[in-house]
Amino acid sequence: MRVLERSILDELAAQAAASPRGRAHYNIHAGASDLVQRFIVVANRESYFRPHRHRTRAELAWVLRGSFDVVTFNDRGQVESRGVAGEGAAGMAYEMPPATWHTLLARLDGSAFLEVKQGPYDPATASEFASWAPAEGTPPVRDFLKWLQAAQPGSQHP
Repeated sequence: MRVLERSILDELAAQAAASPRGRAHYNIHAGASDLVQRFIVVANRESYFRPHRHRTRAELAWVLRGSFDVVTFNDRGQVESRGVAGEGAAGMAYEMPPATWHTLLARLDGSAFLEVKQGPYDPATASEFASWAPAEGTPPVRDFLKWLQAAQPGSQHP
């Protein structure tokens, strides 16, 4: 048996604050070959989760601290839905069906979620990034994130 201490969240929050990506991960599973992948992600408000999809795998994320906007898109990058999971929201978790374009926006620095999805993990096929969304670390990300903060169903990034 292994008990995951709450202090993990504080340690990850400190790592996220020091990271250029504004987030940090902690793997619970032993390795990439595990059939069930389980990990904790802590993110800050400026962290950019490039819209992506997992073609053959669903994902379940349970918010442990803070809250997140969860946004889904159609194939052209138009917002299809927007929800909130976490503290102060009706939702405590989200389940994303396979092949659904999505992103997350941390509403508070240090927001954390536990993600579970089918393994094994293969970086070549794990995620497909949306061509209509800017690549992480590029100048257009700032404007895209600003747009995402207010984007509602039917919105399309210019």
